[in-house]
Amino acid sequence: MPKLDRDGVNIYYEIHGSGPALLLTHGYSATSQMWKGQIAPLAKMHTLILWDMRGHGESDYPADQSAYSEDHTVADMAALLDHAGAKTAIVGGLSLGGYMSLALYRRHPERVRSLLIIDTGPGFKKDDAREAWNQNARKRADTLEKDGLASLKSGSAERSLAVHRSADGLAKAARGMLTQRDANVMELLPNIKVPSLVLVGADDTPFIAASDYMAAKIPGAQKVVIPNAGHASNIDQPQAFNDAVTAFLAKLPG
Repeated sequence: MPKLDRDGVNIYYEIHGSGPALLLTHGYSATSQMWKGQIAPLAKMHTLILWDMRGHGESDYPADQSAYSEDHTVADMAALLDHAGAKTAIVGGLSLGGYMSLALYRRHPERVRSLLIIDTGPGFKKDDAREAWNQNARKRADTLEKDGLASLKSGSAERSLAVHRSADGLAKAARGMLTQRDANVMELLPNIKVPSLVLVGADDTPFIAASDYMAAKIPGAQKVVIPNAGHASNIDQPQAFNDAVTAFLAKLPG
């Protein structure tokens, strides 16, 4: 089972196929297994890199709360690209994974060829809206600590494929990675200079407006709405999702 040592925290990853690098990041409380329906179509023409964020799946669950943050997540993503020998990559993800993909672009724009932003929000301009989001994230952490992994049984389809070893890592990830501290990612959007695809499930009501906003703010962004799909649009409608992504990737400059 391949793992990358990140200062004592082992990060699980998979590499499939060959060609230009494509890094996909799962959503909060999901794992790399949520992308299993994308491996065959995307690995035909790309080196597909999948991974489990710290506190999730087969990666380590550090005991120290300070080991969980946006900074650590972005650094893990950059280290995975280094490990795969990819100076640049197409970078994308779902929900928290999409947000972290935008954060990676903010820190390392020279490493990102293109963005796939899937059922994602870009954060919040207003402090009160951000605090409401953060309160919800902290409540999720409290519930995980109280009820354990059983509290994940309800929710979006990507969680149904996830196997976690402990609820403690997920609770710490909620406090350190799901919470937000500023509007830096939202303010980045008009300055994105790479081809970007914004995808959202037609039934993913909480993220429709956010997807519209990102598609309007990112210069030249394309938007695809996947019919009859919720938050896990790649699982709910894999064929439509894969068709949209492969069509977009086929048009990228070499």
